[in-house]
Amino acid sequence: MQPLEHLFGAAVRRHRERQKLSQEDFADKAGIHRTYVSSIELGKVKVSIAVAQQLAVALEVPLSKIWREIEAEQAK
Repeated sequence: MQPLEHLFGAAVRRHRERQKLSQEDFADKAGIHRTYVSSIELGKVKVSIAVAQQLAVALEVPLSKIWREIEAEQAK
């Protein structure tokens, strides 16, 4: 099973790419640094629930949807 950080980062990346946002534009929208977005998407960092919510708001998707995707991936 993949670490939760990797699953979360992959889900964030999928949503960002669906919206055709660059990491830089997404970082600006989320109010965080671009290199932090990169670290999140690569699963290199553990994000707080507050940052997870910031990302979800910037992606215009409920955080619960991201978690459901992660749970579905874990169930495979």
